[in-house]
Amino acid sequence: MRVPVSWLAEYVDLPEGLSTEALAARLTAFDLKLEEIVSSGISGPLVVGRVLSLVKEEQKNGKTINWCRVDVGAHNDDSVPDAPGDDVPSRGIICGAHNFVEGDLVVVSLPGTVLPALGFEISARKTYGHVSDGMICSGAELSVPGDASGIIVLEPGAAEPGDDAIALLGLGEQVLDLEVNPDRAYALSLRGVARDAGIALGVPFHDPADVEAVTVATPGPGAYPVDVQDPTACPVFAAVTVSGLDASAPTPAWLARRVELAGMRSISLAVDVTNYVMLELGLPIHGYDRSLLQGTLVVRRATEGEQLTTLDGTTRTLTAEDAVVADDRGPVGLGGVMGGEQVEMTPATTDIVVEAAVWTAPMIARTARTQRLTSEAAKRNERGVDPTLPARAVRRVADLLVEHGGATLEEGLTLLGEPPVPADITLDVGLPARITGVDVDTVAVVEALEANGCAVEVDHDRLTVTPPPWRPDLTDPYDVVEDVLRVVGYDRVPSIIPVAPAGRGLTVAQKLRRRAGTVLAGEGLVEVKTFPFAGPADFDRMGLPADDVRRRQVLLENPLSAEDPGMTTTLLSGLLRSLVLNIGRGHSDVLLTETGRVFLPREVGAEAPIYGVDRRPTADELDALTSALPDQPHHVGLVMSGERVRSGWAGPGRAVSWADAVAIVRHLAASMHVDVTVEAAEHAPWHPGRCAAIVLGGEVVGHAGELHPRVLKAYGLPPRVVAAEVDLDALIEASPAIGPRPAFSSYPVAKEDLALVVDTSEPAGPLADVLAAASPLIESARLFDVYAGEQVPEGKKSLAFSLRLRAPDRTLTDDDIKGAREAAVTAARTASNATLRT
Repeated sequence: MRVPVSWLAEYVDLPEGLSTEALAARLTAFDLKLEEIVSSGISGPLVVGRVLSLVKEEQKNGKTINWCRVDVGAHNDDSVPDAPGDDVPSRGIICGAHNFVEGDLVVVSLPGTVLPALGFEISARKTYGHVSDGMICSGAELSVPGDASGIIVLEPGAAEPGDDAIALLGLGEQVLDLEVNPDRAYALSLRGVARDAGIALGVPFHDPADVEAVTVATPGPGAYPVDVQDPTACPVFAAVTVSGLDASAPTPAWLARRVELAGMRSISLAVDVTNYVMLELGLPIHGYDRSLLQGTLVVRRATEGEQLTTLDGTTRTLTAEDAVVADDRGPVGLGGVMGGEQVEMTPATTDIVVEAAVWTAPMIARTARTQRLTSEAAKRNERGVDPTLPARAVRRVADLLVEHGGATLEEGLTLLGEPPVPADITLDVGLPARITGVDVDTVAVVEALEANGCAVEVDHDRLTVTPPPWRPDLTDPYDVVEDVLRVVGYDRVPSIIPVAPAGRGLTVAQKLRRRAGTVLAGEGLVEVKTFPFAGPADFDRMGLPADDVRRRQVLLENPLSAEDPGMTTTLLSGLLRSLVLNIGRGHSDVLLTETGRVFLPREVGAEAPIYGVDRRPTADELDALTSALPDQPHHVGLVMSGERVRSGWAGPGRAVSWADAVAIVRHLAASMHVDVTVEAAEHAPWHPGRCAAIVLGGEVVGHAGELHPRVLKAYGLPPRVVAAEVDLDALIEASPAIGPRPAFSSYPVAKEDLALVVDTSEPAGPLADVLAAASPLIESARLFDVYAGEQVPEGKKSLAFSLRLRAPDRTLTDDDIKGAREAAVTAARTASNATLRT
């Protein structure tokens, strides 16, 4: 929120001599954080001048320039003579504009002036055969509202030559750019900031919405007909009609300047006035060209699929959850967000229906996000506005149009609905002191709340607080405590450092997750963090079948984007987006990884109960909350594209392959002392012939391999991209650091090698598991060679395994080793019809 200090000073008696920096510091301490202090940036001698003479000179290029002598008062003595005999007290200035004459008062930037709009310092320079000792300024060069095509001509008598033009035009105005938290909607107005400034500084506040300041119209026969069919969406609606507006009437310079200083664009008198009152009071206001309206204005929900072209020129398809203002033809405005183009006020508009309404905040927030439409109106309505303001706001707009545009306020006020009554809040008088640690008594608490506009009743040790209508954020006792603390002072909260408990550090699971990150970094992967949101479009691009469990999501009540309505069920959705982004920015070799949670809805979802914040939940209540949460296991995901080994002076590189993804997962599991096996699998989004299932204890805990070409095409990725995703929690649970520790034998190991002939299609992983389980003496079986050639039959291959044998209680004998070897061969023959290669 941009707050011009001079405008603020109209509503609060700022102490004399208070600097802008001191004001900003006090507001920041009052929870209105300063982003920056904005000023025009103009410096140097910018003065008023009177044109003494003007000579038009035709140039060779066909351009006509004006050679002017300008009286700049006390600044004439510093002038640079243009030619001998130039002894008249004035300055010679070249000007290319032609909208002024001799005797006019103009704005002159003398040498040394810096104008940010131009980006350089003004100096005396020779041009067109003269020394131009300054510049006569236009509105564009000074960044002031109005016609920027010509220079600024001041009203006769507005000033004297040599007067300071910066002060005259308000160019020295300083503006506070404040960061307004979402729960402080009232601060999106001069009224709200001024009220807080008055409390913070202990000075009087003058409410621009007071009845004495704004005369409220009364209902009458001339009121414009309005039918509110959905009072839930629009609890209060007010409208007045003004007619006979002078369409050519300009916006007063002071009003246009304030609107622009507040960050909005000056457009026309009617539009500027509605924006001005919105900035002043915090309630969005809309004007309709009455000549373009047909019939009664109706406030209703949109019909599914109904269309409206808004003021930004976009045709929008509406849903049944959007509210609209409609006439006999259909929607003419998107309620609380933006008006419709069909009844837009134009420079020719003379009759206006001025409307101000209160809208349901969650509905406005949803509509703005669904329609991807950010507006000043939506920003205020989605946070909640003062429901008592609509009648006053429309009358305020009407009065300004009457005063500055010659309009006539027609008799009658349309006013439908009643402002919602804020709910009372009851709390113990000692709660603020207990929560904040500040010694604050009952009197101070009551004074602080009443200063914020609350009505307070004291009954022994209990307070009953009625929030003011402009504070919809005050809903529970702890909101009240925060408001008390704002007035008392955040700086009074004692700083007490808690004592760290001794003997605690990272849990075993945390250590293993960190180990996983170290392993992945050692493999050359770069860690990324993506948003944990996904939607149907992601699953479509990944080629997930319609019945895939990963399509079942935990949906969000208020998603950031309609395209990502739920929590993600796979890390690959975010990783693939990141890969697309990096490749799109010119990176050819990209190796990314992410460790994070996925969110898996339970089969029978329980609704999460909502408890108060005045106490700790009981054990049963915590169990109920936990049972309503989705499963949230940690996963590890990775995607790789391009070269795994970079090409360089040492030789050619090597592209990534599905085997790299499998090897990284194996390395990750081995770092936790977990044995996983690999089996051929078909699982989207992987290529069916190049996909491996990662199996742990008979359960599939992940997949790795090359992505399907259709998936790569959908994402616009190059071929041969590989990926993996594995359940990290499952690996951690199986790690000896978490589960039961395996027994280790101190006796020596014996080694045996087996070469088995099997069918070409036979996978090696399951056969290795069969060999390891053939005898209790076999500690492990590891594949170390694959051969297919002349020495094995056609359609066959030779798999060579290294067996490690060991007994827990003795040194193995030759008979023990022979028996274990024969058991392994027999098991392989039974499982895979394998034969021993001789």
